[in-house]
Amino acid sequence: MFLKRRARQLVRSAAAEEGFTTAEYAVGTVAACGFGGLLYKVLTSDSILELIGDVIRKGFEFLF
Repeated sequence: MFLKRRARQLVRSAAAEEGFTTAEYAVGTVAACGFGGLLYKVLTSDSILELIGDVIRKGFEFLF
């Protein structure tokens, strides 16, 4: 009896919050796109590319 009542409660609560998940996914998607754009801008800047190139160069100098 308890399990049936609990199952009904879960179904009702899931149906009541149906629209919220879509909005949360939309906000998360927009935030991820914004962060991705910012990360792209930072990683393609001249100073960062030079820094990454130096690190790789020094790594190969250490190996050989």
